[in-house]
Amino acid sequence: MFENLSDRLERSFKILKGQGKITEINVAETLKEVRRALLDADVNYKTAKEFTETVKEKALGQDVLNAVKPEQLMVKIVHDELALLMGGTAEDINIKGNPAVILMSGLQGSGKTTFSGKLANMIKSKRGKNPLLVAADVYRPAAIEQLKVLGEQIGVPVYFEEDNKNPVRIAKNAIEHARQHGRDLVIIDTAGRLAIDEEMMAEIEAIKKAVNPQEILFVVDAMTGQDAVNTAKEFNERLNFNGVVLTKLDGDTRGGAALSIRSVVDKPIKFVGTGEKLDAIDVFHPERMSDRILGMGDVVTLVEKAQEQYDEEEARRLQKKIAKNQFDFNDFITQIQQIKKMGNLKDLASMIPGVGKQIKDLDFDDDAFKGIEAIIHSMTPQERTNPEILNGSRRARIARGSGTDVQEVNKLIKQFDETRKMMRKMTTGGGKQAMKNLRSKRR
Repeated sequence: MFENLSDRLERSFKILKGQGKITEINVAETLKEVRRALLDADVNYKTAKEFTETVKEKALGQDVLNAVKPEQLMVKIVHDELALLMGGTAEDINIKGNPAVILMSGLQGSGKTTFSGKLANMIKSKRGKNPLLVAADVYRPAAIEQLKVLGEQIGVPVYFEEDNKNPVRIAKNAIEHARQHGRDLVIIDTAGRLAIDEEMMAEIEAIKKAVNPQEILFVVDAMTGQDAVNTAKEFNERLNFNGVVLTKLDGDTRGGAALSIRSVVDKPIKFVGTGEKLDAIDVFHPERMSDRILGMGDVVTLVEKAQEQYDEEEARRLQKKIAKNQFDFNDFITQIQQIKKMGNLKDLASMIPGVGKQIKDLDFDDDAFKGIEAIIHSMTPQERTNPEILNGSRRARIARGSGTDVQEVNKLIKQFDETRKMMRKMTTGGGKQAMKNLRSKRR
């Protein structure tokens, strides 16, 4: 996502490198390249033009401090303006009400049904709500079945009526059902079409009028570029929706929809879909996205993802084992599983400042840990708990059982030993003191 735009922007800033000061000439040259980069990323022409004019005005109106180079100042201005262009701050979803009702809208193929499941899963796990998913798409043959499968995977009931082909009636009945069964959140998955048509728009308007939702979300496939923005505009004129959801942001997208949609429809992007898994959903943070576009990483999101998998009691238990040099392969594989739960490896690595650009051409296999897991699972419980007993014959047996060779087994055991030593240093003696010193400096 945004890789090409990031590269183009970086090249445009190099025009100012070595320049002693910002002038109208070098700013104009830089922003000409910035505008081209935005247009190539499928950003709306009017949006790109207004954006570069604002940046130019701010750049020429500022004095460059001796400690700040002209290109650094330009990066800062572009960063701040990109964040503003995308909305400035993250906007929460309104789930007040008993039940609160969320109406999903969008074209067919935009990912409404899958996103409905993701949203129900997120709000259930992070906000403590008891959601009900509603299958109000009576036209697409597999829509009800798809929602039922998703509901089963996340432990959320799905309301549907086999013999009722009236979406308005289904939506109203579902809300009554939610009240009777203690469900405080209703997410209504509506029908889409391959293109905007009057029948579809009239139907969803009727559902809106009948259920009076707290929140209407417009779901759009980010890979459709400017078409996404045009569709959003038409939907907004009819529904006056509350927010936008951009799906498939992990795909080969130029990102123009994310950068244009707020300025065109004046509605916030509230969520983004970042993969196929049911936890691949993020609240949209404009400033963090601006960081990532300009190659600054996204440490805050990385930490948040880690904290979601963090168990304080388990961490204390682990720290005691490390201090006593008892960290074993059972603990090692548990840590691998925690990392895997955080998401796509390449995406996680790109959140570390400076790393994104270095790994953009590398092919990260999501099954990168498979070999390691196979080796550990081929060990006996005794071997996992007491790595010291792993002699030559045991290693040969583990290699055969895991479908690897002895060299790979030896390499893993060596890496494990080095990791264990390093972790012990960090939890005892000088390492522990160094960590304390670091924490006190941060305060």
